[in-house]
Amino acid sequence: MIDLLGFPVWGNVTVKDLLVVIFTLALAVIIARVVRVSLRRSLKNIVPANTLVLFEKAAYYGILAIAIIAVLPQIGIHLTGLLVAGGILGIMLGFASQTVVSNLISGVFLFIDKPLNIGDQVDIGGVSGVVTDISVFSTRIRTWDGIYVRLPNEKVFNSNIRNFIYNTVRRFEYTVGIRYSDDAERAIEIIKKVIDEHPFALVNPSPQVFVNELGENSVNLTVRVWAPSQVWFGVKTDLLWKIKQAIEEAGIEIPFPQRVIWFANESKKGDQNILSEREGHGS
Repeated sequence: MIDLLGFPVWGNVTVKDLLVVIFTLALAVIIARVVRVSLRRSLKNIVPANTLVLFEKAAYYGILAIAIIAVLPQIGIHLTGLLVAGGILGIMLGFASQTVVSNLISGVFLFIDKPLNIGDQVDIGGVSGVVTDISVFSTRIRTWDGIYVRLPNEKVFNSNIRNFIYNTVRRFEYTVGIRYSDDAERAIEIIKKVIDEHPFALVNPSPQVFVNELGENSVNLTVRVWAPSQVWFGVKTDLLWKIKQAIEEAGIEIPFPQRVIWFANESKKGDQNILSEREGHGS
């Protein structure tokens, strides 16, 4: 009776060996697809879509690569020589790709820590703008004047990140100067009324208006207001103009810088007049 499983296909490779290879690769494809679907479902609300695709591909082809390496001895291909050559090549590539690996690891840490998201308004290492993309190796920002900036994830991870909308509310502050002759308490009441009437000025945390400094030319009032982060800048500019209009309509002026100038000739003439008066009384 002929042993079909032991029948050689080529060299020492038998039908049994081929069946083992086919079964192993088929099982690896099934496992890789299951892992790919599981990653997509578990990470779709955590990481950006383009990054999720990279994770899926890395997991899918990584499993297939492991399976292929596992079945190579089954068809007579031994990896001893390949491992030695691969080790040398790996060392060379390791030195050449330190920055790439560092960016990759930093990208993973950024996904875990999540200090920023796409659409956030940020300042990273002096680069300010809106985050447009976060990938495994880099973060892309559109600056306020529309310039595209690509930042390596290593730099992003090691820099101070200022996220302007990470918190739902944000505070802004003015310094409003009034004349010494104006009523500071009345000015404070007017400013508070303007703030209370603005639809986006928050009640909690409550706004603050108080005399902060007696300056050279004015009594300086400090105005602090909280607003939703998404509309923060618009509220800041709108309130500033409305406060200016309100205090001017009430007859309260914002003073200009003032200087008192003494002229040397007039001072000498005044001294001579005083001396003449004294001499006249003495005689």
